[in-house]
Amino acid sequence: MKSTSATYIARARNELTEHLIYGKLARREKNPENRKLLEKLSAQEKTHYEFWKSLVPGSDPKPHALAPIGIPLLRTIFGVTFTTKFLETHESASIATYTSMLAAMPEEYKGRLREIIEDERSHERGLLGELKERRIAYIGFIALGLADAIVEITGVHAGFLGVTGSTFIAGISGVIVGFAAAISMGSAAYIQAKQDTGKSAIVSGFTTWASYFVSVIFLAMPYFFITTMIAAFAASTTIGILLLAAFTFFGAVVFDRKFWREISESVGLMLGTALATYMLGTIVGKVFHTGDRSF
Repeated sequence: MKSTSATYIARARNELTEHLIYGKLARREKNPENRKLLEKLSAQEKTHYEFWKSLVPGSDPKPHALAPIGIPLLRTIFGVTFTTKFLETHESASIATYTSMLAAMPEEYKGRLREIIEDERSHERGLLGELKERRIAYIGFIALGLADAIVEITGVHAGFLGVTGSTFIAGISGVIVGFAAAISMGSAAYIQAKQDTGKSAIVSGFTTWASYFVSVIFLAMPYFFITTMIAAFAASTTIGILLLAAFTFFGAVVFDRKFWREISESVGLMLGTALATYMLGTIVGKVFHTGDRSF
């Protein structure tokens, strides 16, 4: 019985924590529609908390200490859509847990538990799908800039492995090529967005340019601090993979995609491009003896 009570209290604690989190998010939300949705989620989590608490009379579950502080900070950095969907990533496990508890649940409580399971399975997901956030509309442009930069600039750096032993030359070349490519990508995004009345062409173009060029700077940095080409390339490639992983995780949460499939495809494309340009660079280096020259 003690074990069952502890389980109920743990469930109540989780639901109370989410009630407080959604309440804080609602109070900070400027969009009236989003605020209303978050308030509804907060109220719903409170009823779930009260159900679990009622199963252990006299109990006084406390919320998790750091979550009501850390989650609003996460919202400030990554936005309300990512934060709320990130909170719900554990719901499939909760649904399975709640379903497994049905058989042992006292008969008078089973109906209410079924309602909670249905809330977790469909209602909350439906509510989260109704959230509107400006930054989400431009995710495609950020992805375009970041992914293209990582693939193309990693390819440029890989090509220089066979052309020169100077990390400085490789780094500068990546920045110059990246700057030009960022302008080109931003211009293309601007023109594309002009055909979409739901997006600002200027914001779309700038977002693509910025995400591209910022990625270029991150990828080039190791070449200015490391003097060995292969070590600089390894560090730059690692940074590229981490950037891809971070953004892929963001997209996987927001758009309910499969993280491992997406990251495997992206990294495979990046490394495949790097291999192809390395082979080309090696051929160019041997034909023109660039490794023997001083730049």
